[in-house]
Amino acid sequence: MQRRVVVTGIGLISAVGNTTGETWQNLLAGKGGVTRITHFDTSQHACQIAAEVKGFDPLKFIEKKEVKKMGRFIHFALAASEEAMNMAGLSVTEDIADRVGVHIGSGIGGFDVIEREHTNLMQGGPRKISPFFIPASIVNLAAGQVSIKFGAKGPNEATATACTTSAHSIGDAFKIIQRCDADVMIAGGSEAAITPMGIGGFAAMRALSTRNDAPEKASRPWDKDRDGFVVGEGAGILILEDLEFAKRRGAKILAEAVGYGMSADAYHITSPAPEHEGGYRVMMNALRDAKIQPSDIGYVNAHGTSTDIGDKLETQAIKRVFGDKIPPVSSTKSMTGHLLGGAGGLEAGITVLALRDQMVPPTINYETPDPECDLDYVPNHSRKVHMEYALSNSFGFGGTNGCLIFRRWAE
Repeated sequence: MQRRVVVTGIGLISAVGNTTGETWQNLLAGKGGVTRITHFDTSQHACQIAAEVKGFDPLKFIEKKEVKKMGRFIHFALAASEEAMNMAGLSVTEDIADRVGVHIGSGIGGFDVIEREHTNLMQGGPRKISPFFIPASIVNLAAGQVSIKFGAKGPNEATATACTTSAHSIGDAFKIIQRCDADVMIAGGSEAAITPMGIGGFAAMRALSTRNDAPEKASRPWDKDRDGFVVGEGAGILILEDLEFAKRRGAKILAEAVGYGMSADAYHITSPAPEHEGGYRVMMNALRDAKIQPSDIGYVNAHGTSTDIGDKLETQAIKRVFGDKIPPVSSTKSMTGHLLGGAGGLEAGITVLALRDQMVPPTINYETPDPECDLDYVPNHSRKVHMEYALSNSFGFGGTNGCLIFRRWAE
């Protein structure tokens, strides 16, 4: 019999809050976090807006001498992991250390560090490159630093699957516990790509909204007037535990992880396959893993990036999965922006909170319906919804898809 896996802690950092509680309350209030970029001079950029994390101080979580040894995405991962561990009431003692693992990914990693050190190279030569350049920027050092911070000696992994990264991290961690390779996993993702190269690169693909004069209206999934996604930053970390382990230590359980699906489009580097065939299969795979029917799902936290083709095709995939019993669907990216590799972790945490409180956060900026996007997107206002199961979608460049399903906790 497979072990049951539960969620006992959540750490969220986003453009609408530096803690889980602040993020959740602002999401339910429909508060958006997109503003004009302050991280760098955008005067030469077509896109000048993003969903920046505001007022974040890494010194609250990291010793001063260590801060410069890490990229911003690692700062976020450490802070979110600390909040999640505190919520879970978990200390990694020596007797359990080798049963506690970390699976935290990032789609891009330390773009800020890479850009800074490249400038140092160009201006001063190779001797000006920091000795901490590599460990401050490579993707797996978020997981590595979290493992070191908490003394977690179990599995230590990092995923980099574009915008599906942290959904895969959580799903893989779920399976690690199920197959008894760990009792606890600190899992999720972190991203900090609001940099000149990050924004410039996505803008060069014509993927970003350029609604620079009204940033608060820029992220508008499924709205007819959407013009691209908005880059966000932050982190989402869950504490996953074997149910019996959690019970033995008297942990407060937030939800149960019950389903995980993966699939590939095998179609195009950036565009989903027609009718989002890969998205359809990944949801069906997660439902099969959870051993439930589509009609059991009470809420879908959609990928919903605010791109023309992506929103249409995800809508088609959802229709194909759920038929005439489609649950409420919302995109919290309308408020947080798109955290790229951190999106799935943030949105998995949001999905668990939705189950816990039986509240669905809205899709804001939904003003002009698109005839090709005609579901119940919970427009502009949160909603009380009775639900036993909720599903979270993540889709990434390269055609990589992940889907997570959680169940409302009840003894």
